[in-house]
Amino acid sequence: MPMRNASLLLFIWSVLFTTASLADSPEGGDIEVKVKMVGESIIVDVTFSVPATQQEVWAVLTDFDHMADFVSNLRESKVASVSGDTITIFQRGAATYGPISYPFKSTREIRLMPFDKIRTHLISGNMRKMEGTTYLIHEGAQTRVIHHTDTIPEIWFPLAVGQVFIEHEMREQFHEMRNEIIRRKRASFRRH
Repeated sequence: MPMRNASLLLFIWSVLFTTASLADSPEGGDIEVKVKMVGESIIVDVTFSVPATQQEVWAVLTDFDHMADFVSNLRESKVASVSGDTITIFQRGAATYGPISYPFKSTREIRLMPFDKIRTHLISGNMRKMEGTTYLIHEGAQTRVIHHTDTIPEIWFPLAVGQVFIEHEMREQFHEMRNEIIRRKRASFRRH
């Protein structure tokens, strides 16, 4: 039994060491991510700005059929059905950071309020709960994105490891989406 505890402590220490060194990476450093673990719930707030219009940001954040092409932790992403301003999407992938990997899949109902708000509600998947809202706010030549989720995963995350892991995953995901917004904007300029 003491050997198992020592192995667990060594594993947690290696994760913390790896995550601390990777956290210094400048990629997405200006994307503010706050993770709170309250009871079973994981509450995430993300804020960043991008030099693009609300419509340009919206086009990427709602491009569910192609999202696996530019978000690296997604293996599959597709629209399952559309009904007015509400769509149902299916996504699966794996969040990986250092030695930790968390495979996920979900079917979610997405309510679209162009070009200001996207609401997400979990229908099924390997989470017990996922509710989220993303706001797009026009700020001169930029759009500010404010994203909030409240999730209850099926597995338990140790507090210190869980916060660092989730913060990394969210920052990377939104960094990749922001890069895609900028890439499309530049491609649009070149065509004109």
